Amino acid sequence: MLKITRISFGGTAAIVTSMALMAGLESANAAKATEVSALLIAAVADNLTDSLSVHLYQESEGLERREAFVGTLANFATRLIVCISFVLMVLLFERRTAAVGGVVWGLSLLGVLSYMLARQRNVSALSEVAKHVGVAAVIVFVSKIIGQWITAYAL
Repeated sequence: MLKITRISFGGTAAIVTSMALMAGLESANAAKATEVSALLIAAVADNLTDSLSVHLYQESEGLERREAFVGTLANFATRLIVCISFVLMVLLFERRTAAVGGVVWGLSLLGVLSYMLARQRNVSALSEVAKHVGVAAVIVFVSKIIGQWITAYAL
């Protein structure tokens, strides 16, 4: 059985970061190459940073070395796979379609992850999904506003 704690941090980070990047860069009229670069940098550099942070945290909590290593690898792999799914959207679709599709894809993935976590914890799935999707939607909205502001005033 899948140990949801091994993918929850990395999955959530990759989903929300990718949606925010796609929404913000699309509203800033960024080129496709810029969007792909940003997503891949997040998939590698930010991912490695978060994976190292998770590993150090797990070690500080006294988790055995093997379990900490497995958790670190699971976090890295989850983030990489999720980020690549967003990169594929940017490569395959027109910019606006990719941005909308990325948000729909991301909110769907986050909804499924939230549902799985709620079921595991025996709490209301509807309230957990609504709460998590709501926060992610605010992050995407703010990212879109930042992209619009950059286009209108900063450049």
